[in-house]
Amino acid sequence: MVSQLESAMESLIKVFHTYSSKEGDKYKLSKVELKSLLQGELSDFLAASKDPLVVEKIMSDLDENRDGEVDFQEFVVLVAALTVACNDFFVESMKN
Repeated sequence: MVSQLESAMESLIKVFHTYSSKEGDKYKLSKVELKSLLQGELSDFLAASKDPLVVEKIMSDLDENRDGEVDFQEFVVLVAALTVACNDFFVESMKN
């Protein structure tokens, strides 16, 4: 039986490759693919931001090697940062 953490890791890999395989390098997310992933998988986070350039800013922040694409390692940084932010929010809300 697969553990919850193993299942979560598998889901991250599947989600990334579902979107990265649509155009160009199948192991990296282009800006269009990143936007599609964010809209399809994290639409609530996008909706919470009123910044029309949020996708461009996320792309710029994630693309550490400045190749104009987001690889899996860079993608995991986004997921980890959002997960930490969510955890911090829930911890704070439980204190009140």
